[in-house]
Amino acid sequence: MSGTSAFLNVFKLPELRKKIFITLALLFVYRIGFHIPLPGTNVLVLRGVEDQISGNAVLGLMNVLSGGQLQFPVLFSLGILPYISASIIFSLLVKVIPQLEALSKEGPAGQRKINQLTRLATVPLCVIQGLILAFVQFKQLKGTVYGQNVEDFMVPLLHSDSFFTSIGAVFMIVAGLTAGTLFIMWLGEQITEYGIGNGASLIIMAGIIAALPAAAGRIISDAVENRSRILIIAVLILSYVGVVLAVVMITKGQRRIPIQQAKLMKGRRMYGGARHYLPLRVNMANVMPVIFAASLLMFPNLISNALGNREPLLSPGGWWYVTLEIILIFFFSFFWTSMMFQPQEMANNLKEHGSFVPGIRPGRKTAEYLERIMVRITLAGGAFLAVIAIIPTIVTGSLNVDWMTARFLGGTGILIVVGVALDLVDKLNAELMTRNYDGFMGSSASKKGARGGR
Repeated sequence: MSGTSAFLNVFKLPELRKKIFITLALLFVYRIGFHIPLPGTNVLVLRGVEDQISGNAVLGLMNVLSGGQLQFPVLFSLGILPYISASIIFSLLVKVIPQLEALSKEGPAGQRKINQLTRLATVPLCVIQGLILAFVQFKQLKGTVYGQNVEDFMVPLLHSDSFFTSIGAVFMIVAGLTAGTLFIMWLGEQITEYGIGNGASLIIMAGIIAALPAAAGRIISDAVENRSRILIIAVLILSYVGVVLAVVMITKGQRRIPIQQAKLMKGRRMYGGARHYLPLRVNMANVMPVIFAASLLMFPNLISNALGNREPLLSPGGWWYVTLEIILIFFFSFFWTSMMFQPQEMANNLKEHGSFVPGIRPGRKTAEYLERIMVRITLAGGAFLAVIAIIPTIVTGSLNVDWMTARFLGGTGILIVVGVALDLVDKLNAELMTRNYDGFMGSSASKKGARGGR
């Protein structure tokens, strides 16, 4: 099946077409929330400084992780970051706490309970992150860094000297941010259930893609103002294509370990002996190490802003920032892989099913062999993630491009977009193959029935 015919078949199938339209409609609702201001904020004044705030690299990183719009106080400013944080926390706790691990092995019922706990944990995370955003971003960042008075950003009722009025203002902002995040979480669950693909991932990808037109506009305006930079823009476009291809290759890359099934004699027949492969992904941790590293490196800057400092402690693109980011990426690559990949358990499963790695003794030797292989491919995957993460810094320094534009060439954003896009394509292909398989079997069965009736 060619790519064009497969794309057309997506819209020919009624059920699949309905899922796609539901997904697009819910994503449209998600984008509407970025035009609803938070209660108590002076929208007219904030519009005047939006361009200044948008250029902040710390906010840009947080926007990529959350799919939100932290530079402007709207209902969906936090995005889905609290829910993602809760999901990551429970993914780690499942491997640490025996009760949660047993719950995860109960099938769909256990997974529903874990999902419910994740939703409950999202609420306090929303409150905590909403408080940080209310105090640090809306007051310190806008009032101190950009030289504006805090009172200019609030409606007259909310910048009163009264203590209770200030508490009420903070409560309104945090309640609005919490409600917005919970609604986004609900949208993501509806997309997962009734649409196509993972709802939370698609929401983050939509937030990243929504910033692409502004970045393209900056590149075009730069080329119009300075014709000598047309060659640099061509290099940027070619670099973007090359990075996307590299991310696709590494994301889909696998290390296949040959597995031999033991032969069993039952009566006069020989069973087993089949040869297959155990696929191990080169980048098993996916984008998680980059997310963890970027999240940890944000805390010093947030604390610095809270203390009223004009310059961040760790400026994105600085020498210390890049060095610490690379170290953290390698650390979290091995940490996440060690949590999710259990060579001893995998070796025991192979032994119980009568399978083995040719040339390797079953049991402990197989576990040691799998661990050696995983260490090597994790090292390669961590190196790849580190290179992708520092590409914006290299582009900014060598081609004199602003960081907000260069971040689309590497870092967390491109890993998320490419990973979600590949997952979406796989799900669409699975839906098409299922429909074609059913149709083929249905036509064959009808032909057989027709022949039998004659």
